[in-house]
Amino acid sequence: MENYTIVIFILAVMIGLSALADRVKLPYPILLIVAGIAVGFVPSIPDIELNPEIVFLIFLPPLLYDAAFNISFQTFRTNINTIGTLAISLVFITASGIAVLAHYIIPGMTWPLAFVLGAILSATDAVAAMSITKGLGLSHSTNTILEGESLVNDASALVAYRFAVASVTGAAFIFWRATLDFFVLMAGGFLVGLVMGKILAFIIKRVHKNDMVTISFMLLMPFVTYLIAEHFHVSGVIAVVILGLSIARFSAKVFPEKLKQQSKSIWDIIIFLLNGLIFIFIGLQFPYVIKNIPKAQVWPYVGYSFLITIVALALRMARVFLQKLNLQNAFKKGKHKITEDALLDFKSSLIISWSGMRGIVSLAIAIGLPATLADGSPFPQRNAIIFISVVVVLFTLIGQGLTLPWIVKRLTNE
Repeated sequence: MENYTIVIFILAVMIGLSALADRVKLPYPILLIVAGIAVGFVPSIPDIELNPEIVFLIFLPPLLYDAAFNISFQTFRTNINTIGTLAISLVFITASGIAVLAHYIIPGMTWPLAFVLGAILSATDAVAAMSITKGLGLSHSTNTILEGESLVNDASALVAYRFAVASVTGAAFIFWRATLDFFVLMAGGFLVGLVMGKILAFIIKRVHKNDMVTISFMLLMPFVTYLIAEHFHVSGVIAVVILGLSIARFSAKVFPEKLKQQSKSIWDIIIFLLNGLIFIFIGLQFPYVIKNIPKAQVWPYVGYSFLITIVALALRMARVFLQKLNLQNAFKKGKHKITEDALLDFKSSLIISWSGMRGIVSLAIAIGLPATLADGSPFPQRNAIIFISVVVVLFTLIGQGLTLPWIVKRLTNE
């Protein structure tokens, strides 16, 4: 009963603050995070530990499915070069850059542990970026790039994390095997998503006259697809994304307008609640993890987190602006079928760069670190890695989150 009361209380706080955000003209994710931190320090509130399995099963499938379902496939395909660059190569560049910095500035941070930290913080969270930039009038292309990046980069980060943790536990890192496993995970996830999309389309064709049954199947299938993909040890993230893309194209031909509106209303409520809970939970983690850090180490670790945040942002800006130049050169030379619509201007490049906030996936991966190694000894620097990860997430969400609307408005008014 106590846990039930806490959940109801958190939901009430989340809904109330979301309404307040419109009045005070602040992005609601920022208010929810600050509220989560404040609630976490209330003495009578028990520690609320985020369960990584719950995050990956309850939060990820519907959020990914909704984003994939609503994304413009044509715009996604036009910007596939930029999306692939951000979602794959930038993830590994960021993981490596953070690892180098962490190894040299954080005492006791070995190379394997540094790469674990880098992998945890390598993927951005477009849920946060889209929530903060909603209503700011971003171009359709910029929105699609940010959403498209988030649909793939979680899979890249999870692969990097898996091999980094394996190196800590003593497993040898073999580059060709890691590369092969990465493609198997991605291809396997693609195949599972494609098959589940066909199955769902087959079912919907036969029940689409019953609105509630149709919508119920669409609500259920992302969870089923994710579980099946993970059961076969392939990417559940990619599987759900492909499912969403497949059903989006299918539904445009089959769904009547009434069903589309009903489905959208239900999904909008679900996504609103899940997004709100995510930001509350992010804030709640700070009071929880700070208790596991010696007081003398708190401020040094906060300093390390700030430096990591700056490096991650600098790497992202460098890669995005390099992509801008590469696209322009390829377009001038007529290579790689780059169209004019795929080109990036300064405004969109800066907004995409500044939208690289970390979020719930980074937190879930960090908190999901194994407590012990194979020999039963404690996982080295576990508390430090979790604390730094949480603080970096907070720095990016609050720091970039508060300044991103200002940057967008400033660029728009120029």
